[in-house]
Amino acid sequence: MKVTLFQSQIPNFSRQLTNSAWRLSLIGIILSIFFIFLSGCQGTVQKNDGVIHLSLWQSINPPANRDVFNKLVDKFNQTHPDIQVESLFIGQPQLPKILTAVVGNAPPDLVSFDPQLTGQFMELGAIRPLEEWVDKLPLKSEISPNLWEELKLDGHLWSIPLYTSNIGIFYRPKLFQAAGITQIPQTWEELRKVAKKLTIDRNGDNRPEQYGMLLPLGKEEWTVFSWFPFLLSAGGEVVTNNRPNLMNPGAIAALQFWQDLLKDGSAILSSPERGYEEDAFMAGRVAMQLTGPWTYIMKSNVDFNAFPIPGNVKPATVTATGNMYLMKTTPAREQAALKFLEYVLSEKFQTEWSMGTGFLPVNLKSTQSQAYQKFIQQKPVLKVFIDQMSVSGFRPIIPGYSRLSDSLGRAIEATMLGASPETALKQAQANLDSIWDSQPSR
Repeated sequence: MKVTLFQSQIPNFSRQLTNSAWRLSLIGIILSIFFIFLSGCQGTVQKNDGVIHLSLWQSINPPANRDVFNKLVDKFNQTHPDIQVESLFIGQPQLPKILTAVVGNAPPDLVSFDPQLTGQFMELGAIRPLEEWVDKLPLKSEISPNLWEELKLDGHLWSIPLYTSNIGIFYRPKLFQAAGITQIPQTWEELRKVAKKLTIDRNGDNRPEQYGMLLPLGKEEWTVFSWFPFLLSAGGEVVTNNRPNLMNPGAIAALQFWQDLLKDGSAILSSPERGYEEDAFMAGRVAMQLTGPWTYIMKSNVDFNAFPIPGNVKPATVTATGNMYLMKTTPAREQAALKFLEYVLSEKFQTEWSMGTGFLPVNLKSTQSQAYQKFIQQKPVLKVFIDQMSVSGFRPIIPGYSRLSDSLGRAIEATMLGASPETALKQAQANLDSIWDSQPSR
């Protein structure tokens, strides 16, 4: 699994957009840089054949998942001769390409991206709210209600879910057995004890050949995403009334727990910004790893299983949701694009997509379908993540999330490198306060 499934690789300049004037100025600069790119993309959709040709920009990785998606797009095209969707892969950096297209009045019709960019797209007026359309949609009740809530901002629904999943803990059963562990940890304290038992220094050089757990080192979105289940389990939050709020007991407790695992010597840090890599787990150098069912581990030959995130104040995890935006174009194009979005939400699409990628269906009928239930029997570890959906929270989608995530990621990284959680979060909060206070519109 590549982290680009979850991580918006936002260039530094996009994090520095502090007001509309600066935003438009900077986007004007990159408009010229991507003029050729846009011209090429426009050429694929302007055809005078009586058919509405829609452009869909996506960054689906790995390529195997992209193939599954494109095959499903082809199936839509075969059954809708009056609407033809062209799926275009856009590589990094994705965000400036999308923003440039919007400002240049040449947006794609549909975009598959991360929900965390919703606030920025909303502020630019680039996307259509979808709640009125969804309320009239016959299959609205088939979609998990939690997902609709996740994609709402300021009372409006700004996108639809393409897929969902959540994060749990994969483990090596043989290593558990060798360490005499017979019970799966259900609390933080139990997880801490299990991690210690699984940390083994075989030659006595104070350098364990096996660690209990891998924790991500870095400040980018994978680190923030991996830490969020512990924040939510501790009853913490990072936003109150659309404003960053990092100095709360839950946030401090979640950071302290990660630091405690390191102080115990029971966890090892990943290489910088590579916390999603699974080599150490596959080789047996770590016994537990934070990830989800999209992981390559699911296709490997090593022994593995998974268990829910152990709870503190309450059981919790965080969703890994991908979404699709309807961009502002013309009424006719938008209506055609809505037909494709309805197809994406359908039981048939969701069943085939989920079985092909490892993500969980967003359609409840798909989850209950005979085909998917048979698939679960072949991959029973999926039930862990399906069951966790009922306690899944999500990351905010407010405007300025990229800055919030960046400051929070720096606080997590500083704590992993020895700073106290209170000090790291206090500094991050001060940075965010200065940003938010300079923007009266927030």
